[in-house]
Amino acid sequence: MAMMKGFSNAFKIPELRKKILITLGLVFVCRLIAQIPTPGVDWHALQKAVDDIRAAQAASGGNALFGWFDVFTGGALSSFSVGTLSIWPYISAQIVIQLLSSIIPSLQKMRKEGENGRQQLAQITRYLTIFLCVIQAWALATSICNPQMLGFSEGTTFVGAPGLGFHVMTVIAMTAASLFVMWLADQITTFGIGNGASLIIMINITSRLPAAIQSAYNKYLKETTDPMGLVLIVIFFVIVVIGTVMLTQGVRKIAIHSTRRSLVGGATYGMQQTYMPLRVNYTGVMPIIFAQPLLQIVAALCKWVSNGEGILGRVSTYLQPPYSATDPVAAYVMIYGALIVFFTFFWVATQFNAVEISESFKKDGSYVPGIRPGYATAEYLDDVMTKITLIGALGLLVLAILPLVIQSRMGVPAAIASFFGGTSLLIIVGVALDTLRVMESHLLVRKYEGFLSHGSLRGRGGM
Repeated sequence: MAMMKGFSNAFKIPELRKKILITLGLVFVCRLIAQIPTPGVDWHALQKAVDDIRAAQAASGGNALFGWFDVFTGGALSSFSVGTLSIWPYISAQIVIQLLSSIIPSLQKMRKEGENGRQQLAQITRYLTIFLCVIQAWALATSICNPQMLGFSEGTTFVGAPGLGFHVMTVIAMTAASLFVMWLADQITTFGIGNGASLIIMINITSRLPAAIQSAYNKYLKETTDPMGLVLIVIFFVIVVIGTVMLTQGVRKIAIHSTRRSLVGGATYGMQQTYMPLRVNYTGVMPIIFAQPLLQIVAALCKWVSNGEGILGRVSTYLQPPYSATDPVAAYVMIYGALIVFFTFFWVATQFNAVEISESFKKDGSYVPGIRPGYATAEYLDDVMTKITLIGALGLLVLAILPLVIQSRMGVPAAIASFFGGTSLLIIVGVALDTLRVMESHLLVRKYEGFLSHGSLRGRGGM
């Protein structure tokens, strides 16, 4: 009830209503771009071939790599639209710059220079985005000219006049569309609600929700009358969402005492106590984003090089997700799980600097109770972060494996299973919570009730 009242109150505030309408309008433009086919591609032949692949995927897995990219482009890849790249080159560029800024001194310096440094990093990110757009668009043009690289059958053709001209036209169209989507994301962030890039990714993923609902209807109510099975699936989904929210919101609060005295409003305040929140899922969805496509790309390359035969052919089989009870499970789950845990600790190691944080505490006159300032504080923070990172990695591992289990062992269609964990659910829950938190802050400032009867929503980055 409080949630519905919160949405009702949101439209009573002119400024917030304007932001919501701007966001909806810009998101609609992004989805429109994803529906415009690239010139030179036989769209009807492509759609027929894609339908065949989806039927194969529902039965035995089909092409996992194609399906993964199609989900995150909101179906743009299956139509080979000008918006196929979507916001992903920009996201990839941000990740690369974020990682490099942890090891390259000049980028580290920019990151610490305040607003001017952030603008310089943003400009570098945009240049890198253009470079990635060109590379990825050229690779997609090459793939669509050779459909077998995307897992289509031999003799399939989608491009009537392949060659340099088609490649150049595709690169220009997709790069321009991706940069336009990047600009739209910036406009959503500036004039709309929430983070524009994250919202676009979430909308791309949820655009497949109607297909999942249709698939559930066909399986449980049309093909076989099993309403109880549908009820159990819905209950299980609610439980998984609750667990995902807990993983996303979970924090370990580190008590921080400040000895610095300050004069506020004529009164002098001495020691103050605050908390430093360390998120359990500090890495977000990054480990799964790194691990899943890495396995699928290696599997696709092995299958393409070996034509599915020999040692490489067996390797490609073991690196494919299990889609039925007869598929090999152990090897894929072990490798996938190991990669998720590795990338979780790798991301924390590159982004969480305990020494820098402890030095910042010393400069501010702050300390952790019972821990000596300096090196001892850094060791303590590093130890705590390592323990909660292990918990976060195990939580991510469960969410990553869950869709595979319910698809291969419970016979749930792939369209439904994809929403029971992995990157899809983590992104949807995380972005939804962040967006609601922004809306709630507007409501509370203007003395309206938020989305909860008691307390308030907490963003992923804070308490």
